Amino acid sequence: MAEIRLPKVEQGQTKIRNVPIAVTPEGFWCCPSPVGFQKTLKSQKPLNKPKPSSPPPQVTVHKKQVPVTEKKPMTTPIKPAGTYGDQRTFTPVNHGISAPVVPERVPRPKVEHVPRNVAIEYGEPGTSDMKVILLGKQGFCVKLSVHKIVLMEHSCFFTDKLSGQEPGLSCLEIDDCEDVESYVETVGLMYCKEMKQRLIKQSVSRVLRILKVAELLGFNSCIQSCLEYLEAVPWVGEEEEDKVVSSVLRLQGEGIGVAPVLKRISSNVSNPPNDTISHIMELVLKSNEERGRREMKSVVLKLLRENNSLPSYAGPADVCNETVYTLSRSCLDSLLSLFKQAVELERSDKSVDSREPVVKQIALEADNLSWLLEILADRQSADEFALMWASQQELATLHSKLPIVSRHHVSCITARLFVGIGKGELLPAKDTRQLLLQTWLQPLINDYNWLQHGCRSFDRKVVEEGISRTILTLPLEDQQSILLTWLGSFLKAGDNCPNLQRAFEVWWRRTFIRPYSDAQGNVPHSDSSMASKQQD
Repeated sequence: MAEIRLPKVEQGQTKIRNVPIAVTPEGFWCCPSPVGFQKTLKSQKPLNKPKPSSPPPQVTVHKKQVPVTEKKPMTTPIKPAGTYGDQRTFTPVNHGISAPVVPERVPRPKVEHVPRNVAIEYGEPGTSDMKVILLGKQGFCVKLSVHKIVLMEHSCFFTDKLSGQEPGLSCLEIDDCEDVESYVETVGLMYCKEMKQRLIKQSVSRVLRILKVAELLGFNSCIQSCLEYLEAVPWVGEEEEDKVVSSVLRLQGEGIGVAPVLKRISSNVSNPPNDTISHIMELVLKSNEERGRREMKSVVLKLLRENNSLPSYAGPADVCNETVYTLSRSCLDSLLSLFKQAVELERSDKSVDSREPVVKQIALEADNLSWLLEILADRQSADEFALMWASQQELATLHSKLPIVSRHHVSCITARLFVGIGKGELLPAKDTRQLLLQTWLQPLINDYNWLQHGCRSFDRKVVEEGISRTILTLPLEDQQSILLTWLGSFLKAGDNCPNLQRAFEVWWRRTFIRPYSDAQGNVPHSDSSMASKQQD
């Protein structure tokens, strides 16, 4: 808490200038913030210029005579900042404010040197029995005319400072106030019957400042009203949410009940149910609405990527992986069943209209598998998926029996696996890589022309690089077998076949150049060894 001094008020001791405050039966206008006050001073015209002839503004004020000791007084316009209700009823009094006379040749003082003193009176005029002086930064000072009984009734802080003091003590100073405006607003709320109603139209940031001051003053009813406001009002943006949560957690550490506010961001259950992620994914996978399914797949994938950045102990990683693999097996079984149906329809020469629903379902299941593979690849857990896909020999056999328009979506899964292996996103065993190439490389080659022209997301260069790198991870004999088979297809299809020339060149050098280079490099070493033996 800021430094507190309890001096007695003597005549002429307090150098505070009385600034008019508009008082109405419904409340009063609070003083502006130091920043707003400084901006107001900057916006005034220079002191050495005559004032325009327009009449001065009329404001409703309460008469309050305070001795002024400055030699060059200034009239400071007050900017309304908020209103508060009053526990008492009183009648407003109208007064005119006249501008002071300033000598023309006096140089204009700098803004930071201008005294910024404001006086505010709460309750009925002339009934206050003590003063609270708020000393802010850069010389900003506010004198509050208040009622001791009101402060002691609402604030534990003021109760501790004022109880047991001698009757003549009627002034309390609070030094180094970081937010004078919030102090003024918080004290004003002590005179309100319905604090929650006064907070409704305020911003979250402003209520957080009031909450901080209320906490310092021990103003429990205000703290409760602020918490009720924060529990109900929307928090806009992550930054605002973080500010609210940090403020509320600070109160929680002091034993103040903040559970209703924190329920928005936390649950009583320490970990979310294991089936929650599964349920969300199932809803997405079963959706037949293309746009909604596509958008939610993107959203879920993005959110899961955010979870991947957390430490391993912070999230249910194993549970998520098990869920994805369970759904992947289900999609694979469904895809195999659809392929069998499509082959039967092709054999029976059914009409295109009868085959169209099955073709759409094949495309949907293939897209679902691609999405699940993307999730596993982001989590570096797709090795088992590669083995599952490489083991689908029956599916690969049925693939060749369907028209390319019905089957090409499946080749996108194969291409994604090759890209992942080429980038090191998944590291399946050698047997899995070899089986994957044997099972699915030729179906991919057969669909390659369609993929280039029929799939917007297909990147030919990336896929070719992934296939090449996957081939080059195998033993040299397996590289030769696969690349010679590819060469026969490439010489027939040309651009309609993946261009694996780089892999072919690397295999060529490994096979025909490196053995001789290594042998020549070993000759000098062998000669030197023989010469050393002869010398011995």
